[in-house]
Amino acid sequence: MLGIWRNHKEYQAFVLQTYSEMKAENLESISEYENIISKLFLLNLDPLKDLIFPLYSNEGAPANQQPEIFRSFILMNHLGIGITGMVKKLVNNKALRTAIGVDLGNVPSIGSHYNFIDRIIRMDESSILKPVYRKPSKKYGKNVKMPSKHPDIVAKLVGKILEGESFDKRPEKLLQQIFAECIVKPSAKLGLLGDTKNLDISGDGTCVKSGASHHGKKVCDCKKNGIYNCKCSRKFSDPNATWGWDSYNEKYFYGYMGYFVCCHNKNKKLDLPIYLRFLEGRRHDSVSTVVALAELPNLYPDFAFSSFACDSAADNYATYELLHKRNINAVIALNTTNKGNFVYPEHLSIDRNGVPVCPNGNKMINWGFNKERCRIKWRCPLACKKLDSCPNKCNCSPSNYGRVIYTKPSWDLRLFTSFPRGSSLWKEKMNARTSCERINNRILHNYHIEASKLRGKKRISFFTTVAAFNVHLDAHTKYMNFSIVDYLLSQNAA
Repeated sequence: MLGIWRNHKEYQAFVLQTYSEMKAENLESISEYENIISKLFLLNLDPLKDLIFPLYSNEGAPANQQPEIFRSFILMNHLGIGITGMVKKLVNNKALRTAIGVDLGNVPSIGSHYNFIDRIIRMDESSILKPVYRKPSKKYGKNVKMPSKHPDIVAKLVGKILEGESFDKRPEKLLQQIFAECIVKPSAKLGLLGDTKNLDISGDGTCVKSGASHHGKKVCDCKKNGIYNCKCSRKFSDPNATWGWDSYNEKYFYGYMGYFVCCHNKNKKLDLPIYLRFLEGRRHDSVSTVVALAELPNLYPDFAFSSFACDSAADNYATYELLHKRNINAVIALNTTNKGNFVYPEHLSIDRNGVPVCPNGNKMINWGFNKERCRIKWRCPLACKKLDSCPNKCNCSPSNYGRVIYTKPSWDLRLFTSFPRGSSLWKEKMNARTSCERINNRILHNYHIEASKLRGKKRISFFTTVAAFNVHLDAHTKYMNFSIVDYLLSQNAA
C-alpha cells in the first residue's frame, strides 16, 4: 500500500525551511546545485499519486517516499550518475537530500529505486535462452533505412487502428501517462507548447545502443568437448535487443529504435518532447509512426493536432490515410525512390475517359489497380499483344515488357497534400521537424542516455523519459525566470 505522501505544497515548505536554516552558514552548497534544485522545486508530482495508486495492494508494509524517489531519478539524470552513486551522494550531501525532499534518516535505498522502476514498467527481462543472431552483413548506405520484413504491416496496422484497436497492453503505457500528466500538460498550461488546439508536431526515430553484449553467455558444455563455435542457445542480459541499421552513421547497432514526437514553439524558440516509445532495433520507422499516431490521441485527448511532419520513412499511403481520418495535415518527405513518379511525361495524352494514350496514338492497356500504392497500371498495347506492330517500338521503350504508365486518382492523399508540396507553408512545417533531432541530441548526449550504457528496454525507456522530464523542467525554470537562490534571498529581504 502507499504510505505517507507529502504533497507538493508540503514538499516546498520543507525545502524552504531547511534551506533557510542552511543559507546563513552554507549558501554555497545550495548555489552549487542551483539549477537542478530550482527544477525540482517547481516540479509538481501530485498527479503521480493517482496514477501509481493501483500498483500497490491494500495490505503489507506501506511504500513511502514515492515522489521523493522519482525526484531522485531526475536528480541523478541531471548529474549524470547511477543509482548507487546517487544514494551515496544523498547520504553525504544535505543540499541534495533536501532537494528531493528527505532528511538523512530517510534516504531512499538502492533497492527502493529499482523496485520503483519495476512497478512502473511491468516487463520480464530476466536472462533467457535464445539463439545467437549474428550482425547482418548487408549494408544499406547513407540515410537508407533497413527495409521492413513485412512490407504490408503498416497498411494492416492502420486498418486495425481505424477499426478502433488500441495498444493499451503495452508495458510502458503507465510511464507515458506519468510523462503526459506530470510534465507535458503542465508545460502546456504555461504556454510552452503553443496552441494545444492547433498543435504542429513532428516525429523521428533514433538509434539507442544497449549496454548489453550481443554475444550472450554460453551455458552449454560444447567448449569442454572441444567445440568452440557451437550454435547452442545462450543467455542474454538484454533479450529484447536486436540488430538495427543506423542510416546516419552507416553501421549496425545492437539495441532499440526510439521514436520521439516533439513540438516546436516558434515564438519561444522551444523544442519539447511529448511522446517517447522504444521498439526493436530492426523496427522500421514507418511502423513506429503509425503506432505513435494511434497512441497520441489517448494520451492527450484535449489536444488537437494540426499537422504531422516526418521524413520519407513514413511515405506510404496507409499513413496518409490515417492522418486524413484524424484530420491531421500530412507533411511527409517523398521517398527518393518514388519521387517524380507522379509527373506525367510531357508527350503523354489522356482520352476523355482517362485512359492514357501512347506516343503512337493507341490506348494503353489497363493492367490493374495497385491498392497499396493507390495507382493504376497501364501497359504498352504492343507488349500486351493487342497490336501486331508499332512504328515507335524502338523509341518508346527498350524493354520487352513494354512501356508502363501509372495514373493516380485526383484524391491522391500522398501527392496532393493539404499544404501544397514546395509551398512556403509546407517548407515551414517541414523545417520544424528538426526539433526532433535537437531533442534526440539533448536526451542522448546532454542527459547522458547514450553514455550510460543502459541495458534492457525497461530501464532505457524509464531513464529516457526521466531525461525528457529534465528537458521540460529546463524550459520551466527559464521561462518562469526562477532561481531557488534568488527566491531564498528575496524571502530573507522580506
